Amino acid sequence: MDSGICARPSQGWSRAGHPCTLQGVAGDARMSDRRFLAANGRVARRDLKGIVDADLFTDGKVYSLAETAWLLHSPGGRAVRQLTFGDRFVELDREGGWSFGYSSKDGYVGHVESACLDRAFRPTHRVAVRSTFALANASIQALPVRDLHLNSEVRVTERSGAWCRITSRDRMYVPAAHLAELDSGDGDVVGWARVMLGTPYVWAGNSGFGIDCSGLVQAAFHAAGLECPPDSDLQEAMPGERLSATDALNAGDLVFWNGHVAIAGGEGTLIHANAHHMSVVEEPTETAAARIAATDTGSVTSRLRPTRVTRLWHGP
Repeated sequence: MDSGICARPSQGWSRAGHPCTLQGVAGDARMSDRRFLAANGRVARRDLKGIVDADLFTDGKVYSLAETAWLLHSPGGRAVRQLTFGDRFVELDREGGWSFGYSSKDGYVGHVESACLDRAFRPTHRVAVRSTFALANASIQALPVRDLHLNSEVRVTERSGAWCRITSRDRMYVPAAHLAELDSGDGDVVGWARVMLGTPYVWAGNSGFGIDCSGLVQAAFHAAGLECPPDSDLQEAMPGERLSATDALNAGDLVFWNGHVAIAGGEGTLIHANAHHMSVVEEPTETAAARIAATDTGSVTSRLRPTRVTRLWHGP
């Protein structure tokens, strides 16, 4: 268990530590940061009226992800972030099989294939293992029909023995042993980061099939029941104790470089998803720091002992 002080509730932070209405995204960032600017020239989120030009301002419609999908900068374009089953997506516009909107979990704006969206449900449980499958029947011999990942949110409608039936447009069952109650959390950021060891490195990935550095940090914090924004620059701006280069790192502290972040594992190690190993690894802090310093990324920019803030799971 990592040490730290819990606070409740949280709505997220900006670099100045201001609260926001989307988890991890400050109100000012939603207006100026393209990652969070929910407008496409034709349609915009209602709170942007008078700030951006659009033909229509709307609150949008909330959906739940029916499968793992990529949030893209434009239809068929570069990846912004990966969404997993149960993530909520607020659709502002739909055209040509693509939905424009934002992830209600962290405010990221982009396009997702409309076929990946399903009627919104209120979750009751979350996945508490790196990855699992939802099966067509309550049997180990049943066909897998969906992949689920750490922190994927589900609504359990029935439990029978070792299986839970979950809400979906398809009849699906998940091993009960792979689920935890939605609001549970043990605070063990390092333990959850270690669950992801060996996961392939994938830019913008956020699943057990592939994850990036900031995705790992967010996943570990969320699994531990703690708030955490989505990108390393926002994570570096979280409130907490700023550590000097000579301060000892505790398990769960964060170490930052330009565009990279790692979790202190305790006893002189770091856990991070990185493009050198192309996976999530735990390695000696000095080894990682020396190797990274020899690249264009450069030396460590800061070290942080984040203030612990209990995660509020139920989104819009």
